[in-house]
Amino acid sequence: MASKSTNSLSSINHVVVLMLENRSFDHMLGFLYTDAGNVSPSGHPFEGLTGKESNPGASGKETVTVFQITGGATNTYFLPGADPGEGYTATNAQLFGSNTAPTPPVATNNGFISNFSYTLGWEGKEKDSILAGTVANDIMAMHTPDTLPVLSALARGFAVCDHWYGSVPTETLPNRAFVHAATSQGHMDDKTKTFTAPTIYASLTKQNVSWMIYGYDADPLTRMTFTDLSSLADSYFGTFTDFQTAAANGSLPSYTFLEPSWGSKGNSQHPNYDVALGEQFIHDVYYALRNSPAWNETLLIVTYDEHGGCYDHVPPPSGAIPPDASVGEYGFDFKRFGPRVPTVLISPLIPAGTVFRVAADSMPLDHTSILKTVELRWNVPALTARDAAAPDISAVLSLDTARTDDPLAGVVVPTSSGANPSANRPSHLQEVYADLVSRLPVPDALDGTHRPTPKLETGYDYDRYIQERLAAWKASRKTAQTKA
Repeated sequence: MASKSTNSLSSINHVVVLMLENRSFDHMLGFLYTDAGNVSPSGHPFEGLTGKESNPGASGKETVTVFQITGGATNTYFLPGADPGEGYTATNAQLFGSNTAPTPPVATNNGFISNFSYTLGWEGKEKDSILAGTVANDIMAMHTPDTLPVLSALARGFAVCDHWYGSVPTETLPNRAFVHAATSQGHMDDKTKTFTAPTIYASLTKQNVSWMIYGYDADPLTRMTFTDLSSLADSYFGTFTDFQTAAANGSLPSYTFLEPSWGSKGNSQHPNYDVALGEQFIHDVYYALRNSPAWNETLLIVTYDEHGGCYDHVPPPSGAIPPDASVGEYGFDFKRFGPRVPTVLISPLIPAGTVFRVAADSMPLDHTSILKTVELRWNVPALTARDAAAPDISAVLSLDTARTDDPLAGVVVPTSSGANPSANRPSHLQEVYADLVSRLPVPDALDGTHRPTPKLETGYDYDRYIQERLAAWKASRKTAQTKA
């Protein structure tokens, strides 16, 4: 398995992306190689935690250093115990100690505790789900390879990217827009739920390159958030069981995008949901691909859309290329990246113990590096100036011969022993999804008008409404096609 000077991207016929929710690099993988002096077995330097990183305490209290999450505790997989601030203003507060970025935007990353303290204050008043006993200092709690054995084993056994950044310093939907369309069209928060920018999927279709988007237990939310996707045939979309079947049959498309389940009982790993369920999801995705006849020609990318307000000690860089001429909300110029997010690259053509970086003078890795890699592999033009400037990740595929070992062999998937503090409360993205499906053209009233969104209270209510609405929409589309 000697490495070679050229990469094996041309040997990759299936790129699969699993994007999870709202965790920072330090929070999930910061302690990955601490016990080895932050050097991988391959001798690669790793920008992880030493255990000395700190933040000023809230309200002028003494400095608090990062600390390891204890395995086997009832709160192990529910820390930091509440949903931290994650929008543009909150991210500024975490990075700069101010709701607005200074000029120049030099980050200290010293505002995580104070911002979490503020967030706990207003969430408590609104009776949001907060794990009993949660305090602001809990934002400095970090997972270890012991608590995240699946993600950590894959990061050690293949490649981990320790300088992969969110595309924008804000919350979920703008960052997910960048992974699909290389732009958020100026939008900087989740108030905007739909995007009209062309997606990578339209470009792949033009090149006759196959693709699929899979939700977990329902149609993917992505289908509803891009106008060039929602009207496409149902055959482009599926659920996780469909993905598993396609992998087993060797019929995966060239490009696959996977979503988690969005509810508070789901496997998205959004704070403060059960992180252990996400470990199981990562495990299941990996083995669906590893047991596929196409494993030797597959690249799996596991990443997270944004840091979600979780602590990271590395200031995100400036120098990003604005994607287009869109005017940024809040005066943002799209020249700064978001904080680091965990990203693991998995393929039998990647040497174990790899810490993958690009050159220091290169544009940093971010979500549009996925697009750039897909574009390079299948000769697809760039969508915007951002993915045109992004570095690809093909150099990580440096082996001549596919490995046969399994870094996850013998790893036991963890389970939580605690009670989910969010119980059956609806999640933010369930609310987004319900709003989007309520707008679907389903003539389900006698007078032909659309049914208003009913009162929904629990996560179960939201799931049922979303699935019923999607089913009614699909049925009406089939009826219209039959009549045509």
